[in-house]
Amino acid sequence: MENQIRIVATKKLSDSQKQTLLKANFSVVDNDFIAIQNKDFKVDNIKEYLIFTSKNAVESVLNNSKSNEIKTKKCFSVGSKTKAMLEQNGFEIEAHSDYAAELASIICNNYLKNSFTFFSGNLRRDILPDAMTLVEINWEEIQVYETHLTPHKIDFEPNGVLFFSPSGAESYLQENRIEDEICFCIGNTTAEALKYATPNIIIANQPTVESTIMKCIEYFKN
Repeated sequence: MENQIRIVATKKLSDSQKQTLLKANFSVVDNDFIAIQNKDFKVDNIKEYLIFTSKNAVESVLNNSKSNEIKTKKCFSVGSKTKAMLEQNGFEIEAHSDYAAELASIICNNYLKNSFTFFSGNLRRDILPDAMTLVEINWEEIQVYETHLTPHKIDFEPNGVLFFSPSGAESYLQENRIEDEICFCIGNTTAEALKYATPNIIIANQPTVESTIMKCIEYFKN
């Protein structure tokens, strides 16, 4: 169909996520623009609380031989999928937020005297670490996974592109230029990574893949 809306998703979508777009009569190309690699890491003295800002970190920690010992500590988490994964695997959540900046403010206002182990990736944002360092909270960082960019060249002009992480945006821009297409972003930090490439940015109501897809459908249906 000539007038079909063409969408690129910068990560592989689940069947149900893809179906939502296909049912809206869009054509969809989905590719993983980043690859995640778990790292081996040593755990010596875990601090009072744990911080997780991504599902990738949770996955890597679950693969660690000392994961049962790590699970005895309460967690601070960013993102609904991260929280769900922690709870499904027997971790207890002390505090949760959708954005790192909100979590930073919870920690810095209410947990100044506590200590934290932050399980991170190599491309993590600075918001949380900078905030904790500024107010001199006792924290340590253990890098538990790596994100690698895996760019793909898109050989047609899409109407919309779905972005789910700053590194996914960076990877897309390595091989592709953004012209008139609309960029739908899962959250503010992802949108931030695109601000020099295009003004056509729409942010999802909630930082989930599903919400990003719904925003895209709403936009083109209107």
